[in-house]
Amino acid sequence: MTTTAEQQGYHSEEHLSRPELEALQLERLQWTVRHAYENVPFYRQRFDEVGVSPDDIRQLSDIEKLPFTTKSDLRDHYPFGLFAVPMDQVRRVHASSGTTGRLTVVGYTEQDLDNWADLIARSLYASGVRPGWMVHNAYGYGLFTGGLGVHAGIERLGCTVIPMSGGQTAKQIQLITDFRPDAIMCTPSYLLTLADAFEQAGIDPRSTSLKVAICGAEPWTDAMRAELEERLDIKAVDIYGLSEIMGPGVGNECVETQDGPHIWEDHFLPEIIDDELHQVPDGTTGELVFTTLTKEAFPMIRYRTRDLTSLHPGSARPSFRRIAKITGRNDDMIILRGVNLFPTQIEEIALEIPELSSHFILELTKNAAMDHLTVKIEPREDVDRAVAEVAGTLLCSRVKERVGTTLGIEVVDPGSLPRSEGKLKRLYDLR
Repeated sequence: MTTTAEQQGYHSEEHLSRPELEALQLERLQWTVRHAYENVPFYRQRFDEVGVSPDDIRQLSDIEKLPFTTKSDLRDHYPFGLFAVPMDQVRRVHASSGTTGRLTVVGYTEQDLDNWADLIARSLYASGVRPGWMVHNAYGYGLFTGGLGVHAGIERLGCTVIPMSGGQTAKQIQLITDFRPDAIMCTPSYLLTLADAFEQAGIDPRSTSLKVAICGAEPWTDAMRAELEERLDIKAVDIYGLSEIMGPGVGNECVETQDGPHIWEDHFLPEIIDDELHQVPDGTTGELVFTTLTKEAFPMIRYRTRDLTSLHPGSARPSFRRIAKITGRNDDMIILRGVNLFPTQIEEIALEIPELSSHFILELTKNAAMDHLTVKIEPREDVDRAVAEVAGTLLCSRVKERVGTTLGIEVVDPGSLPRSEGKLKRLYDLR
């Protein structure tokens, strides 16, 4: 039973009324816009081009006067061209993996790092983690914002951090078994890998000390959540973030409701836009856009995340709106013979079929002039091969029925597909 103390939150800002929050947002938005205009030549040029100045931001709705920022803008100004403070004030830099192009580099002042640690602590508290707990951190350390980003917040909350980082799955299993942590932070696909590894080691995943998993860094479905919670006897909550805005901790699900991450709107101003780049009302699905409100080193104005979701009233944290669980990005969408398809749709349908596992990859090839998508999927360990083939046929028909496109299905041997060591790669474009 959730107590009143547990519902009070970690920060006093979590109890602001909506008018109080919006007044704070406007004050911080005005500061951010002026800070960016005066210290980042890119923003000064962009604002001047559309004929807007910091003085034009008189109410929150005036944000629509401002231009958008995209990932290509960050790459075009590599490495430090969008920083708003001198480098001697920057205490840390992080960067994206650069798998789709030039690295996107972000920076943090001492105050930025302090705010980040506070927001991770807030996120952990919302997840059900409490001071004195031991937290196993299996996010990757290094340029990726995950490992170091959550590390400081774990300590800020008053918890003990196990800085394991990603990979070395056998060692992860050993440390979880020996150290008996209360919570784990990792990607959902890697948590599934750990569940498999426990079973292969002859350990019941439900017997571990873990109570809570805080998972993020990749889209995942409620069907995946249900599988993780059942296999590990835990609560699994979603932490949301992206390096361009801060890293993990931009928002977090509350363990009481598990109904999508509440966005910490005292630091980040969210919008949802449609395909024509116009704001849409709360409850309408579109692309998520963020403006930072307190970032000193790296302010972002109307950054297009490419994540597809919708905004809804807060629940367990009523002051803050929450986003629906993100199940795709408009840049990982597959358009197959005119039909839009996301990898998470395959995951959701596959997990409805008891004989199939959530271990699958998608291979996109070209057959003559037509694109062709093949799902390679593993059955569960104890499933007869003939039964698995029937389940694969069922997956194909359900995808056709619900999504409206025909896929190739190849049922492969259990354990034959690559396992996640961090972020999972689902789609292989072989065209």
